[in-house]
Amino acid sequence: MDILLALSPVVAVSVGALLLMLAEAFSKQRAGLALGAAVIQATGAVFAGALWLYGIESLNGLDVLEPWLIIDRFSLFFHMVICLGGALAALLAGGYLREHRIERGEFYALILFATIGAMMIASAGDALTLFIGLETMSIGAYALTAFRRGSQRSAEAAVKYFLLGSFAAALLLYGFALVYGATGHTDLQGIAAALRGPAGSHPLSLIGMLLILVGLAFKVSAVPFHAWTPDAYEGAPTPATSYMAVVVKAGAFAMMMRVLLVGFGDPRSMSAFAGWPPVIAGLAVVTMTVANLIAGRQESVKRMLAYSSIAHAGYLLVGLVATIRSGDALSSVLFYLLTYTVSTIGAFGGLILCGSYGRESVSFEDLAGLGKRHPAVALPLAFFAMSLAGIPPTAGFFGKWYLLKSAMEGGFHWLAIIMLVNSVLGAYYYLRVLVFLYMREPAPGAPVAVPMKSGYVATALILAGALVIWLGLCPDGALDLAAKATLAGR
Repeated sequence: MDILLALSPVVAVSVGALLLMLAEAFSKQRAGLALGAAVIQATGAVFAGALWLYGIESLNGLDVLEPWLIIDRFSLFFHMVICLGGALAALLAGGYLREHRIERGEFYALILFATIGAMMIASAGDALTLFIGLETMSIGAYALTAFRRGSQRSAEAAVKYFLLGSFAAALLLYGFALVYGATGHTDLQGIAAALRGPAGSHPLSLIGMLLILVGLAFKVSAVPFHAWTPDAYEGAPTPATSYMAVVVKAGAFAMMMRVLLVGFGDPRSMSAFAGWPPVIAGLAVVTMTVANLIAGRQESVKRMLAYSSIAHAGYLLVGLVATIRSGDALSSVLFYLLTYTVSTIGAFGGLILCGSYGRESVSFEDLAGLGKRHPAVALPLAFFAMSLAGIPPTAGFFGKWYLLKSAMEGGFHWLAIIMLVNSVLGAYYYLRVLVFLYMREPAPGAPVAVPMKSGYVATALILAGALVIWLGLCPDGALDLAAKATLAGR
């Protein structure tokens, strides 16, 4: 019973996904599928929260699951974040798919099974289960990208994503194979123990770690392994884009933190001069700078948000580097992921609300004057753009503040300065959204976006907005949860 309780978040989503598939197969009514998918994922989050309050330490016999699945506060935190992002994305899909005449029940099944894969990644303590969870999540993301069957852009984006994703997965798997050859272990704890000995200087382990870093960098869309992100985000239906931007990214960072801080957590691998930290620091600088510079030149709002998500990955990598010296860095990364999740879902939801069938809001020009014509519709997009820009007192401000603080405490002052400069650069294209909403008028003869009406989308925006305000005004509670969710928090 204790094992069943420990697995209850994953079991709830798994059983719910199967029941939803049956409901879709035997019912002609699809109106409630979005709500059903959202409720199923919310149930997973509730079970994870209940386990957190009950105390995972009180459960016995969980060592039977290890090293395949590790149920600790770290994994429960990610279960809550992943299920929250998935539930909000399902609500956005409930309004968007119907409005744009592409509502099909398999969309929600794909979201649910991809969520199961992401939750599995967050709990994986072995390379085998990690790879199974990664592929379960990725296959769902590939299919979601190609969901708009009649769009050549969607099909092209899905093919690019699939080919590059498969190549990166192969590199990741081959890297673990080389590490296994050097250490004799596939479990992360065993790898770490072996690397503290002679295996740590074995050429196979060094090459394997490099290949694993490349695979992980692709999954978090770090530059220069980011080429798939703008095309996939732009080609996919907007709810699928929002799902990939938050759930897939959260799962990828959970995997990266488990692998680097546990599997390669030995002193030699975590060396600030010869281990993975300088590699991650270099990726962070390049990712932040390139993404922000390119994002400011985009005319498509979706493509801008895609580069924005790449830039946020760079900020998170800064926090990951700081974990080698700062005790609060890991909790800052987890808190930032939470604030990023609700802010990004809200931004994509606000963009969805701004357009309707045949008059979808895609470019900055589509937003021109919307704040004057439809103030209530423009407000959510403007609000969440401010949170992503890090303007106080929104959640995004405190997320960036804690990351900068951790980098400074860890002695990475140069990295904190580069992150601060990039945050200012990023504010430009977020504030550009506000300029077009409230200070521009549509060009003569240009098509004008017409807002849509959807209770599902409105509900998702209200929930995300409430969380952004709460995390901005009262960040201490969430930060305390993040601090307890560190890898040593069990």
